[in-house]
Amino acid sequence: MTTLPRVALGPVGWWAVMALGATVAGVVLAASADGSLPATTALAVTVNRALVDVAGVAVVGIALLEVLLPPGDRRAAPVLARTGRAALVAAGGWLVAVLVAIVLGAAAAFARPVTAVGADELVTWTTRLGAGQGMLLVACATALVVGCTVVRVRRPGLVPPRVVLAVALFAIITPAVTGHSGAVHAYQVVAVVGVGVHVAAAAAWVGGLGAILVLVASRRGLLVAVLPRFSRLAAACIAAVAVTGVLTAAVRLPPALAHVRWEAAVQLYLATGTGQLLVAKTAALGIIGCLGWLTRRRMAASRVPLLLWAGYEVTLMAVALGLAAALTQTGSGH
Repeated sequence: MTTLPRVALGPVGWWAVMALGATVAGVVLAASADGSLPATTALAVTVNRALVDVAGVAVVGIALLEVLLPPGDRRAAPVLARTGRAALVAAGGWLVAVLVAIVLGAAAAFARPVTAVGADELVTWTTRLGAGQGMLLVACATALVVGCTVVRVRRPGLVPPRVVLAVALFAIITPAVTGHSGAVHAYQVVAVVGVGVHVAAAAAWVGGLGAILVLVASRRGLLVAVLPRFSRLAAACIAAVAVTGVLTAAVRLPPALAHVRWEAAVQLYLATGTGQLLVAKTAALGIIGCLGWLTRRRMAASRVPLLLWAGYEVTLMAVALGLAAALTQTGSGH
């Protein structure tokens, strides 16, 4: 009976539900720890941010899969046909979510209901404030991804998949590097570069594995050709996510804790909603790393156990993605 919801939603729907559920749970956790309930607009902004991230990760994963597929392999032709349609749907949904995020961001910035946001507020937010400028840049990059995807569906040879992957990675890291990380004055370059690498590596890791499970898993021969190539990339992504996560968390500690003994600073930080969210996200990433190691050890075994463990890995990745979205609405989220 526990598998019925997954069957009805499909793997992509199930992962999206897990990410959104983790986002809401993370917001509630942070609010209860900080003793304040989130405003309706702030909650909508956070949930929409999770949708933006999920769609962006999907686009990155599909583009990465197209790069990893063996060139000239006839077995890849049916998969490429499916990736084109899937990329078009994901990119279109990503653009819609980004446009909604612009409206919600303006409403939150000017403390107005969404229905009361006018053109003046939208123009001001997207042209004068850093977060709004970042989202406008994301909208332009996402629109470019949609355009490139349409061209690739019609004439694949005109736009290499690496171009789509590069633009999608640029779009997915922009909100992070123009948002909270841009507010860090001490070690600002370290914070911006670190969070950019962190988000890009996580997107490639999560999106790539998800795309392989959805689009390639049923083709044994092609799966054997693609998985080892992705495994090497995933190992580098895991290391990058771990190192940059620790680095940016250390750089972004509240200044008030700088002159406190580290034991007391840790206790004070873990008492905040941000600290608790960071612990939850770190625990999820640690479990994901263990699952990834087990998955790659099973590459020589039969396909079903391998894909089963990989499915668990992506599910936990979706949870971590939701917690990361919730972190963006805290005082030092990243």
